[in-house]
Amino acid sequence: MTFPARSCSLVGRFADPRIAESLAALLPHLLDRGVRVRVSADAQLRDERVTRLPEAQLAAGADLVIAIGGDGTLLHAARLAAGHGVPLLGVNRGRLGFLTDVMPQDMLASVDLALAGELQQDSRPLLAARLDSAAGASAQAFALNDVVMQKHDTGRTLDFETRINGTYVNTHDGDGIIVASATGSTAYALSCGGPILEPSLAALVIAPICAHTLSDRPIVVGADSRIEITLLERPGTRAHVICDGALLGALAPHDRLTVTTSGERITLLHPPGHDYYTLLRSKLHWGRGSFER
Repeated sequence: MTFPARSCSLVGRFADPRIAESLAALLPHLLDRGVRVRVSADAQLRDERVTRLPEAQLAAGADLVIAIGGDGTLLHAARLAAGHGVPLLGVNRGRLGFLTDVMPQDMLASVDLALAGELQQDSRPLLAARLDSAAGASAQAFALNDVVMQKHDTGRTLDFETRINGTYVNTHDGDGIIVASATGSTAYALSCGGPILEPSLAALVIAPICAHTLSDRPIVVGADSRIEITLLERPGTRAHVICDGALLGALAPHDRLTVTTSGERITLLHPPGHDYYTLLRSKLHWGRGSFER
């Protein structure tokens, strides 16, 4: 990122009244500072002062990407930014906000600090998912939080195998499995009983979804691990693979899903005073008793 930032891309569902409210304050604030504002060509925004681009091109050439919404919006922005080296600032207009940690009342002050290069930078690795079908086709995607293989449009459970670095680990019976980064340990994997990993920890969480064996528990492995998941034959088996909420593709019996840590990284920008444990206490409602500091 070059400073001062002169080009900023905005990502969000601008038709949402809450996001439109933040945008109404942010847009003139940026334009008054001589910042070129870029939005998706199909964004529902009536302002001729912005530059409209295909969404896939928003990160290329930008000095800063601002995601306005919930964590899902920031995850979408992270996919757009992958490979472009542009930092992300998340303005929280969602419900939880582990990643979008700038509150609306602090938005303009935080944006000014971001434009000047004075916010805390936090580099996070991306996961790389590769789906190889038995027929020879393949598909790939990045994920900041997690890669999920789960049953699709059926009440039947799935039978599948996992291997780590080529070594057989287990044959599972359940609704699916999650491979989460340390960043994503507080997302879907947490609801499946997975642990919370400090974001800088070089580790991955593998968490079964609704396993039919109580001993089939989440495990933590090194971030350099190669995790392979293969769906087994079973009548009515239908599964799909989702990367940060976006569909990668369908998984059929004998297809293989491989998840590794990518060489690509995303830089998140945090407001002054950001503290991960304060964030956990706030979002998970820890320390609400008489001993709260």
